[in-house]
Amino acid sequence: MMMNSNNITVLLVDDHEVVRAGYRRLLESSDGISVVAEEENGEAAFKAYFKHQPDVLIMDLSMPGMGGLEASRRILVKDKQAKILVFSVYENEVFLTRALDFGILGYISKRSASQVMIEAVRKVASGEVFVGQELMPYLVKARSSTDGDPLAELTPREFEVFLLLADSKSVNDIAELLNLSPKTVGHHTTSIKNKLDIADATGLTRLAIRLGLMAA
Repeated sequence: MMMNSNNITVLLVDDHEVVRAGYRRLLESSDGISVVAEEENGEAAFKAYFKHQPDVLIMDLSMPGMGGLEASRRILVKDKQAKILVFSVYENEVFLTRALDFGILGYISKRSASQVMIEAVRKVASGEVFVGQELMPYLVKARSSTDGDPLAELTPREFEVFLLLADSKSVNDIAELLNLSPKTVGHHTTSIKNKLDIADATGLTRLAIRLGLMAA
């Protein structure tokens, strides 16, 4: 994908219209950046990415339906050159390391100063990794020890299923959201519970809250 040297095109994905409007104004007030499309969930983001072929995809993580992490993973499977910048309320080593391991180039917090978003878009557009300053302690912690991540053994697909189970989604709900058969989701669920040594959905929810992957 060739980036126009005079203009960086952006696909903006967040499930809150007010948030998207604010970031669109911020981005388009900056020289050489234009927002070519907005979407509100992971499924739509996947389709829009290949329709518009933006230079940078700005992706929220927590959205109804397919989350931003799974949508990003799917996009990167089809296009390894995709330049994705995560902006999220989640500040922890689990999400950060998963994102970077998938090949996502940038990760910033939604509480970052507006200028950080602009800097991150420019860095990611040029193919550079950009991690927000507020996330550096989590990156150092994650890289210095794998013992701190009880989810380290989960595959990318199991991690996504884990998040949905922790969010009280049923097997059938997850099957529909991820375009899998209920039987396949059942196998993933069994594997997740075995790997984490957790017997029920309530235990999965407690673990997700403890790790900062969802609000209490």
